[in-house]
Amino acid sequence: MKKTIKVVAAILENEQNEILCALRSPTMSLPNMWEFPGGKVEKDEHIFAALKREIMEEIQCEIEPLTLFHEYTHEYEQVNIHLIAIKGKMVRGTPIALEHAKLIWLKRQSLNSLHWAPADVPAVNTLIQEVK
Repeated sequence: MKKTIKVVAAILENEQNEILCALRSPTMSLPNMWEFPGGKVEKDEHIFAALKREIMEEIQCEIEPLTLFHEYTHEYEQVNIHLIAIKGKMVRGTPIALEHAKLIWLKRQSLNSLHWAPADVPAVNTLIQEVK
């Protein structure tokens, strides 16, 4: 039976109603695919605490997690990823790509122009359909 890894992802929106998107680096698994920033939840860690920690580690920003947005488990060849997308707001800092190749802000209706990691696709589709 495949291992399932719990991962949190931040849905962060700026004042122009653009969503923060992160390009996986060529050295990461799923290279050159887009995702929402975030990462693995540690054992016994609350998902909001995990998201705050991961965002600080990955993009050097302090965020406030607000609401659970979307949950989905994607079966990859080697592992299952249980992706928990959480809406949040920036509290402090400007995103810096420390682990990713690139960070961009993109309008909802343009999100499907990127090549997303499969686990992120359902959250992307839900965001595109969301009325703003």
